[in-house]
Amino acid sequence: MAPLRHLRLRLCLLLAALLPLPAAPAPAALPLRHPDWAACRILSRELSRLLTTVKEPHSALDGMQLLEEDSQNWPPRIRCSDACDPLTLETNHTRCLHRIRQALQHYRDLLGSEIFRDQPQPQLESTMEQLLRHVQEGHGHPPRHPPVPTALWAQPLQRHLALKRLRSFAAVMGRVFNHSAR
Repeated sequence: MAPLRHLRLRLCLLLAALLPLPAAPAPAALPLRHPDWAACRILSRELSRLLTTVKEPHSALDGMQLLEEDSQNWPPRIRCSDACDPLTLETNHTRCLHRIRQALQHYRDLLGSEIFRDQPQPQLESTMEQLLRHVQEGHGHPPRHPPVPTALWAQPLQRHLALKRLRSFAAVMGRVFNHSAR
């Protein structure tokens, strides 16, 4: 009986040696770092307040509506698929903050571009920079990407459209941060 047991033991050891080693356990996923929701709420409210104070020099543009095709979701907008709903934000806010970060970077770049040269908005830019710092989640400081130069005659219209879209985005972003800060 003993030789049979030794034979089995040797056979098991031989089989174990031939089997591939189990993969090392995957490193534990780092927990999602939640941004300072309260600070984001305060800053998004400040951004909305500042946007109401921006006066456009050409009042004729106020009522202007342009039909645009936007197949690539640019400039970035918060969509249903970005998971910015209250239930999803409690468990996984990555996609929502990614979209908000994209839009903040886009509008920050527009505010620093030539279309706002005649009407600079340093307070808006500063508030957006602060918001960006809160939603970075370890992505570092994003570089500026100036938009394509615009013809001088088109700059007032481009500025008007940028402000209109930014106001709309700020309203939706404010709702996201307002709910999350509770």
